[in-house]
Amino acid sequence: MGDIERYIIEFLCYGDTKVAQRVRLSSDVDWTLRYPQLDQVPAMERVGEEVIVSPDLIYNTFFFISRAEELLNDKRDKHGRFMASYSILGEKNRLQTPLIDEYSRMLMELLEIPLPSPGFSAIHLTHDVDTIEYYRHLRGAVGGLLRGQVKAVKASWQDLHNDPAYTFPWLQELERPYSVIYFIKDTSGCGLDYPQYNLHGKDFHSFLNDTKGSNVQYGWHSSAQSRRLSATHRSDVIDYTLHRSHYLNCSIERMQQLVKMGVKDDYTMAFADCAGWRLQTTRPVRWIHPLTKQLTPLTLHPLTAMDVTLSNYMQLTEEEAVAYMQQLLAIVQRYHGEVNLLWHNSNINALTYHKNLYPRVLQML
Repeated sequence: MGDIERYIIEFLCYGDTKVAQRVRLSSDVDWTLRYPQLDQVPAMERVGEEVIVSPDLIYNTFFFISRAEELLNDKRDKHGRFMASYSILGEKNRLQTPLIDEYSRMLMELLEIPLPSPGFSAIHLTHDVDTIEYYRHLRGAVGGLLRGQVKAVKASWQDLHNDPAYTFPWLQELERPYSVIYFIKDTSGCGLDYPQYNLHGKDFHSFLNDTKGSNVQYGWHSSAQSRRLSATHRSDVIDYTLHRSHYLNCSIERMQQLVKMGVKDDYTMAFADCAGWRLQTTRPVRWIHPLTKQLTPLTLHPLTAMDVTLSNYMQLTEEEAVAYMQQLLAIVQRYHGEVNLLWHNSNINALTYHKNLYPRVLQML
C-alpha cells in the first residue's frame, strides 16, 4: 500500500492510525482519471477484525480532495473559476452531502469504532479585506461625489471610522470569543485586484490597531487575475503561510504554486455560486496533486459558506439564508468538521441583510 492509499485510509478513519491498520484493499487502485459513480457505494466488507474495501473508496476520495475533476472539465467562468454548476456535484445535486464524510461513517461502523462526538472540531471566522474604505482614495471619492454621496465622502475623509466599508470595530466586538483570520490583499492592484490599499499607510495601521488580539491572524489574499502568484509588497504583518485567493479563484496550477511558495493552509475551497462541499468533506485535508499523486504539505480547509454566495449568487432571502446555514452547520456538527465562514467587512452595511444575518449565524455556533 502506497503513501496516498495509506493517507486516505487514515483520513477516513479520522486520523486514527491504529484503526486504519485494520483496513485492507481488495486490489490495487486504478489511478486513471475518470468520474466516479456517485450513486454506487464502494464495497466494504468486515472479515474478522479487518475491513476489506474496494479501490473505488480510495479513488473516489482522491478524486474530490485532489480536485481531479478540474483537470477533466476545462469549463470556467469569466474570472477563471470552476463553478458548482460545472461540477458533477452540482449536476447530481450532491453539494450538501459530504460524500467522503459519509464514507468515513460507513467504514467506522464496520470497524465498530464510534465517530467523534458531534460538534465542531474548530471554528474560524474569516474576512477578505478587499477594501478598507470606499471614499478615502481619489477614485473612490470622485465616484462617490458623482453619485451624489457628498455627506458620506466628507464624513469618511474626516474620520476613517465613518466610512461604510470600515466595519472592523463592530466585527471585533461580535467575534471576540472566536478565532479570526483577516485575509489581506497583497497584489498589484490592477484590474480585478483594485484597489490595493497601502500596507504601510495610516489607514492600514488604524485597521491593525482596531483588529489586533490574541485570537486574530492576518493571512494573504492573493491576486484574482495574475496566473503567476507573487506577493507584491511583502508586509511583515501578513502570515504568508495562510492563504485565500481573491474571488475564490483556485486551480490545480495555483495550488502547485502555493506549495512551492511555502503556503501551509489554504481557505479558498468552496464554489462561489453555491454553498456546499467542494472537497466533499467538512474536515481539513492535505492536498494530493492529481497528476503526480504526491501528498503535499498544503492543507485545504473547506469553506462552509461565503456571504455573497448566499445573497448574490443563490439569491436567498435573509430567512432562507438562515435556514440554509442551519442545515450546513448541522452537517458540520454531525461529522465533527471544521467551520470556516467568510463574511466581507464591506458587505456589512445598510445595503445588504448581512449585518443582521451574520450575528444570527454566530448564534448557531
